[in-house]
Amino acid sequence: MILPLLQLLAFAAVAIYFGHRRVGLRKRNAQSWDSLLSRLRVDWSARELSEHFLWKEGLDATPDDAWRRMEGPNGLWVMYQNSRVMLEMADFAARTNPGVDKLILETLRSDAMQIRVCVLMCLAQYGFSQASEGVRINAFRAAAMYTGMAARMTELLQAHAAVVLPDFVAAM
Repeated sequence: MILPLLQLLAFAAVAIYFGHRRVGLRKRNAQSWDSLLSRLRVDWSARELSEHFLWKEGLDATPDDAWRRMEGPNGLWVMYQNSRVMLEMADFAARTNPGVDKLILETLRSDAMQIRVCVLMCLAQYGFSQASEGVRINAFRAAAMYTGMAARMTELLQAHAAVVLPDFVAAM
């Protein structure tokens, strides 16, 4: 008697998950460029780490400087959220412009996932050791990937959507 009930519950849970996932994908695909830009968090900016972060890769700070300038976990969380939005921006560019370079898109996707994993590891380490040397180095690594991703996103927009580039630069 209990086995059929468990099977039914498992099936219902999987069906609900796939239904929720489908609705989420529809919402994501229906987003406009302006709605994506509005989701970028601007309460912290990588401008604190590098003056030219939108135009070239690399940081103008040491790991200790970067940790202080990014305001610790606050800056890490902003990078985590913005990397997802930039990933959705890259997907939007691929959907609306078939001539977009596939290599840049794959690089942006890879960067976003690496940033998100690195930030989560960093926040977990921070929870246990309160900004040890390892946390600051991992945060520096995440910030370097984030500035690289912002530079590649700027390159993508320059090549394929120059009219929206000023909005992106202003939002970052």
